[in-house]
Amino acid sequence: MPERAQRDPQPLQVYYDGSCPLCSAEIAHYKRQDRAHRLDFVDVSREGVNPGPDLAPANAMKRFHVRQKDGTLLSGAKAFAAIWHVLPGWKWAARLAQVPGMTAAMELGYKAFLPVRPILSRGLVALGAKSENPCRKSK
Repeated sequence: MPERAQRDPQPLQVYYDGSCPLCSAEIAHYKRQDRAHRLDFVDVSREGVNPGPDLAPANAMKRFHVRQKDGTLLSGAKAFAAIWHVLPGWKWAARLAQVPGMTAAMELGYKAFLPVRPILSRGLVALGAKSENPCRKSK
């Protein structure tokens, strides 16, 4: 009988917008790959969620954030790279993000993506995608 994966006692906290169908689909993909339970997913679109004194819920809704085990808050490209570092199928992307200048280039791409996120989300809804938290509108 295969051994069951043990939950990491201090997983990375991943803050995401569950009211966004695109974000929900991406997080669902990461959840399926996180068999070692190294990530703790926190839907900041839910009422009463407090991501910490250094991250306002409104800001957490606008950008992707990860809190590392030591409490350091990362956002954007650095947050994605932190997730890729712990997911088995994404080690190649984590290594790529370590190439000098690559994280800065990824951040530029991420900033260009943010304004079109709502348009892409509406397109996914038209194709049948659903948000994890349909009670709140993505910002």
